[in-house]
Amino acid sequence: MAEYSVLIGGKAGEGINTAGLSIAGLFSRLGYRTYMYFDYPSLIRGGHNFAIIRASERTIGAHRTPVDVLLAFDQNSIDNHRQRVHDGTTVIYDASQVVRAEGYGLPLDRIVEEEKAPPITGNSAMLGALARVAGIGREVLDDVIRGSVPAKHLEANLRVAGRGYDAAGDVFTVEPLSAPALPVLTGNEVTGLGLVHGGLESYVAYPMTPSSSLLHFLAGHAEDLAIKVIHPENEIGVILMALGLAYAGEKTAVGTSGGGFCLMTEGLSLAGMSEIPVTIVMGQRPGPSTGMPTYTAQGDLHFVLNAGQGEFPRLVVAPGDLAEAYAWSATALMLSWRYQVPAIILTDKTLAEGAYSFDVGAVIEPPDREPVLWDGAGEYRRYARTEDGVSPLAFPGREGAVVKATSYAHDEVGFTTETVEDVTALQEKMFRKGESLKAELSTYPAVRVYGPRDAGKTIVCWGSEKSACIEAAEKFGARVVQPLVLAPFPVRQWKEAMIGAGKVACVENNATGQLARLLRQQGFDPGRPVLKHDGRPFAVDELEARLLEVFA
Repeated sequence: MAEYSVLIGGKAGEGINTAGLSIAGLFSRLGYRTYMYFDYPSLIRGGHNFAIIRASERTIGAHRTPVDVLLAFDQNSIDNHRQRVHDGTTVIYDASQVVRAEGYGLPLDRIVEEEKAPPITGNSAMLGALARVAGIGREVLDDVIRGSVPAKHLEANLRVAGRGYDAAGDVFTVEPLSAPALPVLTGNEVTGLGLVHGGLESYVAYPMTPSSSLLHFLAGHAEDLAIKVIHPENEIGVILMALGLAYAGEKTAVGTSGGGFCLMTEGLSLAGMSEIPVTIVMGQRPGPSTGMPTYTAQGDLHFVLNAGQGEFPRLVVAPGDLAEAYAWSATALMLSWRYQVPAIILTDKTLAEGAYSFDVGAVIEPPDREPVLWDGAGEYRRYARTEDGVSPLAFPGREGAVVKATSYAHDEVGFTTETVEDVTALQEKMFRKGESLKAELSTYPAVRVYGPRDAGKTIVCWGSEKSACIEAAEKFGARVVQPLVLAPFPVRQWKEAMIGAGKVACVENNATGQLARLLRQQGFDPGRPVLKHDGRPFAVDELEARLLEVFA
């Protein structure tokens, strides 16, 4: 199988992320399926940034340790990645810097100066050299640059890319595939598109890595997508504004990470008691507190499952790839409104900021679920006690309806009450609503299974570790079981998926095995933990080595 890995590294502020996306676009243009992992410290300038771009004939969503080409803007990009270099690795480096390496040295400063181009165009020279080394023609290179560079700087980038192309030599040939070129999108971009598909009308957020780029993406395309995007002063303002919009009838979502979600928890409880629907995109990163703002983790599962005081139903989903991010973002928003509960889309930095080939044809179309609206008959009771626990909605301005929203225990109309009968009926109503949501979710693909059912070896995982687990499972002839819905937990589907599981490894990006804890709470054996908690996702070969200890 044809497969290639490229690493590009340099300092923050040198456009490494943009250059990485251009490299992914180069391979995508030839029909390859690509994945890009971007690693950067919490610095505006300086530090070491790098991106690993992997291209393959098949769909992928994880990187491997070795690389075929290393593009180095500085010595750190050589020194920090020696373990990735092997006999077949080609090194391309900036000869304008003091870099000790063997390979193709590009005098980037001189090229940029002679071409009278901005310094950032040095990335295009590196891209041109990569294209030459990989046997990719100039026409493909120029086409990719034309598709990614603004018209103002296009000609300069084309000239600089040509200089890089001419400075390198032929090493291997990336043969074009017959597969169609797919767009390369990040998890945040696809999550945003999924929310819009689900009926999003307003998005409210305060920037917090790794969900910040979701705010930027939706704000940049707000007019095209016919949505409103609002940036309040903090996360408390975010959740309260979102609840106000939803009370007025606007389908609203918010985005944050763990620290911001901390501030939102009182608003989450308000949503639970007042039965106002809101969808929260919660991108995980390492904590506690500020932790490692620009790295990844799966450490907030139980925080999300248990956030807020009191007891009220919620929907928590954890997509593992772009197709799931699109479908379940739409589904979460629609079900939030159908059952008037908070919905939380639990992602992480790896999925949110990682870039993948996106095949919209692989998306399972979510069911179209509309909210239950008041029919206008009789007195309007915002919290009417119904058989399924869902009260018909009306919005302010509706003739004949007084729409009450309250954080207090209340009767059917919305008046505060402390009577035993009313408070008991209110709690039972909310639980009926949760059971109705659970019953509907039993008809959805809430648990996914990959690989042979008779394998006798099973890898359990959730979220963005899914792709590495699927690849690693092939080495051991194992199957992979992945829960997509974490609350209400799909007990029946999980029980069916784990029939004949055999030896079980539970792969997670945290220190304590949070999915394993949830499984034990549901009465299931989670198997042996395979944990990683250094802020980075598993490389496929790294995971294979860890799983060997379980399946040997």
